[in-house]
Amino acid sequence: QVQLVESGGDSVQAGGSLRLSCVASGYTNSVYSMGWFRQAPGKEREGVAIIFTGGGSTRYADFVKGRFTISQDSAKNTLYLQMNNLKPEDTAIYYCAADRGRFSLSPANYRYWGQGTQVTVSS
Repeated sequence: QVQLVESGGDSVQAGGSLRLSCVASGYTNSVYSMGWFRQAPGKEREGVAIIFTGGGSTRYADFVKGRFTISQDSAKNTLYLQMNNLKPEDTAIYYCAADRGRFSLSPANYRYWGQGTQVTVSS
C-alpha cells in the first residue's frame, strides 16, 4: 500500500506562485509514475504533470507548460509542483497520485491518491 499526503495549497492573487508538496509512504518501491491532478467545481479531474520516479522524465498538460514544474526528492520520498504565474482558471483541488502502471496523464490510470489540497487564485 502507498499513502500520499499533499500540502501547500493556499489562496493567492493572479500572477503569484505556490509550491505544492506530496509526501509518499508505504511500499514506494512499487511506484512507477507519480503526478499532480486537479479538479475544479463542476469539471472532471484532469492531469497536470507527471514524473517517472526511476529517472525523472516528465510530461505536462498543455495548459501549464512554461508555468508549472514537477520535481521529486527521492531521498525524502517527496513530490513537488512549483506553480508560477497562476491564473484564476488554475483554481481547483490539487491531488497527488501514484501508480505501478503506464506513464500517463489520465487520472483513470492511477491507483493511489492523496486527500487533495485547495488552490484558489483570485483576479
